[in-house]
Amino acid sequence: MSKDTRDRSMAKKLYIKTYGCQMNVYDSARMADVLAPLGYVPADVPEDADMIILNTCHVREKAAEKVFSELGRLRPLKALRSEQGERMILAVAGCTAQAEGAEIVARAPYVDIVLGPQTYHRLPEMVAQAARAGGHVLDTDFPAEAKFDYLPETAPPQGVSAFLSVQEGCDKFCTFCVVPYTRGAEFSRPAGAILAEARRLVAQGAREITLLGQNVNAYRGAAADGAGAWGLGRLIRALAETPRLRRLRYTTSHPRDVDDELVAAHRDVPELMPFLHLPVQSGSDRVLHAMNRRHTADDYRRVIERLRDARGDIAFSSDFIVGFPGESDADFARTLDLAREIGYAQAFSFKYSPRPGTPAALMPEQVPEPVKAERLAVLQALLTEQQQRFNAASLGREMPVLFEKRGRHPGQLVGRSPYLQAVHAAAPERLIGTLAPVRLVRVERNSLAGELMPRGEEVLA
Repeated sequence: MSKDTRDRSMAKKLYIKTYGCQMNVYDSARMADVLAPLGYVPADVPEDADMIILNTCHVREKAAEKVFSELGRLRPLKALRSEQGERMILAVAGCTAQAEGAEIVARAPYVDIVLGPQTYHRLPEMVAQAARAGGHVLDTDFPAEAKFDYLPETAPPQGVSAFLSVQEGCDKFCTFCVVPYTRGAEFSRPAGAILAEARRLVAQGAREITLLGQNVNAYRGAAADGAGAWGLGRLIRALAETPRLRRLRYTTSHPRDVDDELVAAHRDVPELMPFLHLPVQSGSDRVLHAMNRRHTADDYRRVIERLRDARGDIAFSSDFIVGFPGESDADFARTLDLAREIGYAQAFSFKYSPRPGTPAALMPEQVPEPVKAERLAVLQALLTEQQQRFNAASLGREMPVLFEKRGRHPGQLVGRSPYLQAVHAAAPERLIGTLAPVRLVRVERNSLAGELMPRGEEVLA
């Protein structure tokens, strides 16, 4: 028996490749948690793994093709392991698995497990079933039980900045989006379970928690005291009372679900950071109607105004889609007008690409690719200029930076400003996990350089 074989006999290795959103990052961590009792420990590379999971996204362009391409690269690894008399389990999880599970089984029959994002709490059972049957396991149901009730309470530390899933699914049915079909209807975790998980994360060293959800501000979970339900604003207030928790964020939001309670939380809760990702997608009411966004451009403007009235230093990021079916030059001009009016600290913009099974994929007047590419370049130039201007305006300011880890250079730490900007500064390692005052002195390509203020040795937290 080779040394490698002996090592694998001592501990099974798990490799997870994650695509897409932060919710998938969270889900990947929890899949590792549920497999840990079976003896699986992390592998750094797929070649060392006894089980490989591709946790997929179905939102980005050519998502399915990327999965099949990766499966093609992994197939020889699985075959080699079989030739050595060993077993490698290959699984496809996430939204592509949910949307195209039957296609994956048909095109890649060497895949052992295909599971949707609502069923990963059943992974140990699937692994056992795959091992017994020697064939594939397909589980893309939307189970009646909440998966969060079946996940282990213990989990490895996430670090200084942690993610916590509070809501899943979407009831909005935007015509371009697959999420309602892959993640299911909106579901909110009970507030008590969220508060308990937050306390565990803080006990493990987290000082910043980002609340996750496909429609996170649609959160409506059972109250911690059992009386009624809490919205996101009320949940944030309760989380802010967690000892040693210094920062809170949440993503991703919908403009229709920004209620008065949430606006008041931005005003009253200092732990809630003054930076909000609020997707608008288009500045044209005609396009927004075709997208089934159920808000107008002016509705969005009023939400921004309410938030700025509540907290004057708040900054925004957003999502934009250009080239949606039927989008005219005038529609695109309205998107540019809205972006100029709001002014974003950062933003994400994409060309529309059809998703199978969504209404928009069947709409007439699909915009030609060259037109979409030209419009995207114009919009991205504007958004990049706005981000550069926002970063430049930060120079000379003193901001509390939450240091997360060592930097690339000796004696350097890296952290985040309240506006999610990456900041590096010369600082002692003992400041990791603390808030410290930093003066921002230089804008670099992907970060800001800062200088620890003299009283930084006294740290803020």
